[in-house]
Amino acid sequence: MYTEEMRSLIEKVAETRQERQGRDFPRMTAAERERGLKEFHPDYIEKGFATLHTGRNRGERVPRELAVLLESESRIKNIPLDLEQWDHDLDVLILGGGGAGAAAALTASEQGAKVLLVTKLRFGDSNTVMAQGGIQAATLPQDSPTIHYLDALGGGHFTNEPEIVYNLVRDGPVVIQWLESMGVMFDKDETGTLLPVHGGGTSRKRMHAARDYTGAEIMRVLRDEVLNRGIPVLEFSPAVELLRDGEGKIAGAVLFNLETEEYSVARAKTVILAMGGSGRLHYQGFPTTNHYGATGDALVLAYRAGAGLRFMDTIQYHPTGAAYPPQILGLLVTEKLRSMGATPLNIQGEMFVHHLETRDVESAAFIRECRERNLGIKTPTGMVGIWLDTPLVEILHGAGTLEKSFPAMLRQFGRFEIDIRRDPILIYPTLHYQNGGIKIDAGARTELENLFAAGENTGGVHGRNRLAGNSLLDIIVFGRRAGLNAARRSRDVVLKKLTLEHVQDYEGQLQEAGIDPQGRTAPLLLPTYTHRS
Repeated sequence: MYTEEMRSLIEKVAETRQERQGRDFPRMTAAERERGLKEFHPDYIEKGFATLHTGRNRGERVPRELAVLLESESRIKNIPLDLEQWDHDLDVLILGGGGAGAAAALTASEQGAKVLLVTKLRFGDSNTVMAQGGIQAATLPQDSPTIHYLDALGGGHFTNEPEIVYNLVRDGPVVIQWLESMGVMFDKDETGTLLPVHGGGTSRKRMHAARDYTGAEIMRVLRDEVLNRGIPVLEFSPAVELLRDGEGKIAGAVLFNLETEEYSVARAKTVILAMGGSGRLHYQGFPTTNHYGATGDALVLAYRAGAGLRFMDTIQYHPTGAAYPPQILGLLVTEKLRSMGATPLNIQGEMFVHHLETRDVESAAFIRECRERNLGIKTPTGMVGIWLDTPLVEILHGAGTLEKSFPAMLRQFGRFEIDIRRDPILIYPTLHYQNGGIKIDAGARTELENLFAAGENTGGVHGRNRLAGNSLLDIIVFGRRAGLNAARRSRDVVLKKLTLEHVQDYEGQLQEAGIDPQGRTAPLLLPTYTHRS
């Protein structure tokens, strides 16, 4: 699949390989990191953002593509709904079928709550399945939750919510034990001892992987457990609006059946939002690692209902998204490859950044190398990228390492006649993670009574940048906390008459701000890739 010109450039990578084997590229100073971020990271490109004119975060900036959705009309405007006739009457309604939703469902069910898990696509279609590198947890003797806490705060530039991070890292070892007890098969040595590795920004080996299928393995087990316990699941039925009762408490949701295009009403004493991120909005035109349904729906629903958002001006661009071939543009190239020694190189075969800087710093360095220094590698499609020297992993750890530890990567590129054991691969930053989201506390409670949230649609856990492996930990820790607290809360809830008055109130705010949605409706539900005249 590589052209003759690209193969001639690969020769330069091979020429410098022996010299690089014994050399550790120096880490950046704090000043160098800050300068690189401000000059090259997309979060600092002002034209990529817009200021909100309505809602709790009025006056704050968010990505332009998200602002359009937050300031759109409801999809159910002018749709007749009978809010006195319920299709579902529940203790806990869980919106989202990824890792956070599944963890919440299991925990809430254990508390004896009547639970329904509702998902936009199939149960398991989520960013959880696509996570590869691992899940962080301090399980080794030389590590501790305290060290993990400091790493997470440092990775987030000390903007994270301290109490939330404290609970994230404290629950880490318990989460690994919980997942293993249900059957998750983490990498171990011949004695059965866990084999964690380093991740970008980690000071200890803390990333627990299942080869390069970690998220898929976790989701496999969670999904099976939910189904085996008989917890009801409703697929292809995204939530399009939250419901409140006469006292203003969250009281359920309006669901939309993608197959029949019919609306239904789910009345619930508590609601958990676990609907994932927004990568399919393609902020600033970047490709994305995200699954097809990641369109930021939870942000729209919660914001319209009156919840506050946090850190919505910061997006994580994973430094190693596939840049070539075009069929897999933006697809995740796991950080675990760099953890095991694969180094990023420019067109001259030179190292220009330490391979384990935090993701935002690493991404900014890649963009600088391509845009300012013009030392990226151009592809036949006009894309530009950086080499990732994957054959170095085999040299450092022995023949067969890539096949054993990275079977998904080997197949992913092998489909296009690129053997990552022999040739480096081309990478470039790709839109990967929504650092911000709905404001929650350490118990996964939002600012709205009876509304909980967990996973990527929340903000505060990671601050302005997330470390690798903390997302899989986040969804399990706060999915479990949301399920537990929502179930316990539901025992004391007495709901009043259901209303959608908050939707009308929000439309009034749009009018007062002089915003004409021009027929735009939200949530988006599914991205559109067709060209329209």
